[in-house]
Amino acid sequence: MSEPKSPSPSCSACQQLARIVTAALASGKVIEIDGLGVFLPDPHQGFRFEARNGARIFIAYAKEDEVLARRLYDDLEQAGFNPWLDVRRLLAGQNWPRAIEAAIEGADFFVACFSRRSARKKGGFQSEIRYALDCARNVPLDEIFVVPVRLDDCAVPRAIQGKLQYIDLFPDWAAGMERLLTMLRAEGEGRRPAA
Repeated sequence: MSEPKSPSPSCSACQQLARIVTAALASGKVIEIDGLGVFLPDPHQGFRFEARNGARIFIAYAKEDEVLARRLYDDLEQAGFNPWLDVRRLLAGQNWPRAIEAAIEGADFFVACFSRRSARKKGGFQSEIRYALDCARNVPLDEIFVVPVRLDDCAVPRAIQGKLQYIDLFPDWAAGMERLLTMLRAEGEGRRPAA
């Protein structure tokens, strides 16, 4: 029994998409296809494509810690990972609760940023952690999914502290990032299928 073929887009739909992307690139805009890569304007070739092969990392944080969350995003992106941060990825008019759930479900890792401001705060940060812990039930037991990091000398909630090792990004951000990147690379390598 053969598998049903997925419908292919019509030639006119493909041409229309190509025209939209080409026009955006010609006007200097960057086109990102989430989980795949980025089309960038290039003065010599017209455009170039940079694949995003790095692990997808969802960053959860409280709004009060946005500056440090953005720094974490930038450091992860510079290291070759594909981070997801609401203020960088959500589009105007997008159904943000569903987009956040989809980003968590599609992530290879969920990095929860704890601080004195976030650890006991009610709201979106806590619900994202609960959702990630639910998603972690579908991950093989020997794989890491939820990665707690501390942004300052805060108490990590007992439900996390009793089960998961956390990484401190303070007082030495560079040392904490090195530890985080080492873990992400090692864990990511272990997940790649054998050639």
